[in-house]
Amino acid sequence: MRPIHLSIVALCMFLVGCDEAAIMKKMTPPAAESNARRYVDLLQQGKLDLIERDLDPSIVDANTRESLTKMAFAFPIDVPQSVKVVGSHTVKEPDYLRTDIALEYEFPSKWLLANVAIQRKGNITTVVGFRVDPLPDSLENLNKFTLSGKSAIQYLILLLGICFDIFSIWILVLCIRTPMVKLKWLWVLITLLGVGKLTVNWSSGQLAFSLLAFQIPLCADASRPPYGPWTVSLALPLGAILFLNHRWKMKVAGEPVSPSTHNLA
Repeated sequence: MRPIHLSIVALCMFLVGCDEAAIMKKMTPPAAESNARRYVDLLQQGKLDLIERDLDPSIVDANTRESLTKMAFAFPIDVPQSVKVVGSHTVKEPDYLRTDIALEYEFPSKWLLANVAIQRKGNITTVVGFRVDPLPDSLENLNKFTLSGKSAIQYLILLLGICFDIFSIWILVLCIRTPMVKLKWLWVLITLLGVGKLTVNWSSGQLAFSLLAFQIPLCADASRPPYGPWTVSLALPLGAILFLNHRWKMKVAGEPVSPSTHNLA
């Protein structure tokens, strides 16, 4: 997940970023992807017995066949126009290896998201999770960065983030230009420090706050995983505020706070 400072995030929206498909390909174990696609193919073909045979006993109950049947009916008879991996997560423990694969299916009339979790213990491989959900559009479109249709809180967080970044950069330049003999390098770092963290999921609008959080080098950024929603976060530019207070005390004490100039004429 790569952070992008909010002062340039608007520009980044128009630039060609990393190829998400290429990133997912590097993240996804080929064997796990192949198995996930095979199980979804079996589901679409109605071969539920073959799926049930490989289900882990921990997820099998009296409703298993009914759940598989409902998922199978979600698939149209059409051949999918595209199938791509939009999520991959692997957990490796001493006694097992689990891989969760999310596949996005595009059909002429609908989009589907299939999640298949495969677990390997020794020489035994089982399915420990299977889910199919309809999508109103592709995840790429659903999670793209846009300013339309957002709440007032989202606009406020975005605006504050841009202002906080600009403020931090201005104070950083001011710190560099202030003639200080002691601990100048430390103050340069402090000016970039943000404290506390307010985060908003740009797609859903969900908020999260952490008081005991620190952010550097700037106080606001935007980031996203491949095919996932943008997350915009900001922190209070406490470091920049502390330096302004320190510079004011220097000025009151009669210390020089502006770079000296020399008359060369």
